Amino acid sequence: MSADSELNRKALVVEDDEDIRSLIEFTLATQGFSVVAVETGLAALDAVREHDPDLITLDLGLPGIDGIETCRRLREITDAYVVMITARDDEIDRLIGLETGADDFLSKPFSVRELKARVNALFRRPRHTGSGVAATATTPAPQTTDHEILTHASLRVDVDGRRAFKDDVELTLTRTEFDLLTELMRAPARVWSRESLLRSVWGTDWATDTHLVEVHIGNLRRKLGESSDRRYIRTVRGVGYRMDAG
Repeated sequence: MSADSELNRKALVVEDDEDIRSLIEFTLATQGFSVVAVETGLAALDAVREHDPDLITLDLGLPGIDGIETCRRLREITDAYVVMITARDDEIDRLIGLETGADDFLSKPFSVRELKARVNALFRRPRHTGSGVAATATTPAPQTTDHEILTHASLRVDVDGRRAFKDDVELTLTRTEFDLLTELMRAPARVWSRESLLRSVWGTDWATDTHLVEVHIGNLRRKLGESSDRRYIRTVRGVGYRMDAG
């Protein structure tokens, strides 16, 4: 990420608790973000359309539509990183949140240091400068020679253009799903442990976060249209994942 893009990063804080909202705003501002804050899920949807943020912190227990439903709706209009924040340390909430498109999860109370570390890890990934979620389309996969193009079976990934295709039909992937697919396709014969994917994609090796990998792999498999007869990602029992024949 260039220095200019870092200076222009925007964040949206969605939190109804004033003290926590102010803390997150201040923390992100010290990291160079231009910050907008709202208190409800509906206001978050309007703010995303107006400001096109790069990062969203999203409280799970919002008034009106909760964080889960808000995240589901956000994923229809943005590919911003979403860090979901909850006062409940419930694994079911974490899994549902990740399944609706959250990239990471923080439980209250959390430290400023942990929030900064999570955000920094997300933004260490190289990013295309455009924004928005790719819509499913029948546009053929690009053949441009100045982009890194990965192919595996009927899959094709334009790494620099951040577009993924199956059978020349564009897939709608979140940023994290795209990064996972790219890592797996760069070394299709390699067996990736969950910990190695955490380090490569999330920039962390916190062992307690292996559920992040499992849930996002599950989401990616569904979007690839896997079935018992056609698999692109194989689970290597007791180890991790590798690409399959497809």
